[in-house]
Amino acid sequence: MRYDEHLALHGLVLKKIGSPAAVAAATGLDESTALTVLQKSVTAGRVAEIDGRYALLPAGKMIVSGEYSRHYAHARADRAFVGAYEEFEKLNADLKAVVTQWQTYTVAGSQVPNDHSDTEYDDKVIDRLGVVHERVEPVLETVASVVPRMSVYRPALDHALDRAEQGDVAWVSEVQLPSYHTVWFELHEDLLCVLGRERVE
Repeated sequence: MRYDEHLALHGLVLKKIGSPAAVAAATGLDESTALTVLQKSVTAGRVAEIDGRYALLPAGKMIVSGEYSRHYAHARADRAFVGAYEEFEKLNADLKAVVTQWQTYTVAGSQVPNDHSDTEYDDKVIDRLGVVHERVEPVLETVASVVPRMSVYRPALDHALDRAEQGDVAWVSEVQLPSYHTVWFELHEDLLCVLGRERVE
């Protein structure tokens, strides 16, 4: 399988279901290439199309999974890349804590959903998110130096944090947006795929 074909299917691993534009944005492919590959993959029985969006079928999942070791042998052998991934896993625990703080807060000793009416509380949590972001920047630089297509994550995270800092609370963790948490989750999935690791919940 050519690398562009692999990337289009890999984009669906990250997105679960997505348009050609979403696949292109996630992988660095141009949109026309993503569309062509996805349409061919539908014909080949690897991908299903639902109203202009695409999802992997079992055959596609099996094929793309088998290609990671071939396309990313260099990353798996790169000590800096592996070290960056290990640092990311440490930061992932911090990010989860920040998201939990964002989604809930304590009232009379009990955790309740955050309705975001307390802007002072939200600002403090976003400040903590900014600290995590500063710490992940060297990780993003390293992984992109080894796997250049992963350079898409830095501007996406920068943008989401900037929107959150401007007061648009949806950009912290809203799943329907390329929010900070959404992009972070996809980055984590991408790293796991590249290195052949399993997600530990």
